[in-house]
Amino acid sequence: MRVLLTGGAGYIGAHTAVALIDAGHEVLIVDDFSASSAEAVRRIERITGATVPALAADARDEAAVLAFVREHAPVDAVIHFAGLKAVGESMAQPVRYYEVNIGSAVAILRVMAEAGIRTIVFSSSATVYGDPGPEDLPLTETSPTGIDLANPYAKTKRMIEEILHDAAAADPGLRAVTLRYFNPVGAHPSGLIGEDPVGIPNNLMPVLARVAIGALPGVSIYGDDYDTPDGTGLRDYIHVTDLAAGHLASLERAREGYAVFNLGTGKPVSVIQLIEAFRAASGHPIPATVAPRRAGDVTALYANPSKAERELDWTATRTIEQACAEYWHWQERNPDGYRG
Repeated sequence: MRVLLTGGAGYIGAHTAVALIDAGHEVLIVDDFSASSAEAVRRIERITGATVPALAADARDEAAVLAFVREHAPVDAVIHFAGLKAVGESMAQPVRYYEVNIGSAVAILRVMAEAGIRTIVFSSSATVYGDPGPEDLPLTETSPTGIDLANPYAKTKRMIEEILHDAAAADPGLRAVTLRYFNPVGAHPSGLIGEDPVGIPNNLMPVLARVAIGALPGVSIYGDDYDTPDGTGLRDYIHVTDLAAGHLASLERAREGYAVFNLGTGKPVSVIQLIEAFRAASGHPIPATVAPRRAGDVTALYANPSKAERELDWTATRTIEQACAEYWHWQERNPDGYRG
């Protein structure tokens, strides 16, 4: 297959590009590089030995994306990663998040219709489940969604899911897959591609890496009074290469209609446990202080991934220790990210 990756130079997109190429597929990338780097595309090519055509454009620019697709026709499928993803930022800039995230999804569906592309895999999020109670965990694909979601980021993901569901209902030939994945961590074992956040990171593992390398003074634990074993939030941390394999499996097994899958490990890890694992992997002290809870955070969020195992023949295989070790390898090799 020839597959278009919107936002394909980003953290998850780059790892998915490698997985697709390694499996014998061809990859095209559209990315505006506002939160990524063109160097990631060169690194993908270095890892795989493949040529990866890339267009520097906003995914909402339908004319530019359609021209790029037609230039490289036929394109068989789209994996839609493009969008804004910071929970806290979405609380401060809700209109921007609705405009960019929903706008890009609608634009890509229009491009697909014009170009005759019949398969789309959408990068959704476990945040669509809101703040589940203990009785709801682990989360299945039929767990409640869209009720009192804590932040605009989650709301945009849920709205796009509904758009895809409706599009597939209206067009029986469309294959639309939503992947609700949990907390991506780790890096490619080569150390050539990894997470490269712009400015102060929003996610925990890049913060830990920057503390360990001396770029940040310490890490804040946002709340130690949650109803969890150690008082800190519980998350399902999935290695990014496992996540990339999930995208490959969902693409190769996509069927007509709409489907949704959780991609996670099913094994919750607390904030404190992750800090301790990264200390061990890096061999560096990581000072940690407790801070007030953040708006939009939830107590616990972890998956029941059995549907993906059953229908996609996919399961996460890498440990949190492996994720920490490989992220640290990426950080040591690229202390300034792709800009180094």
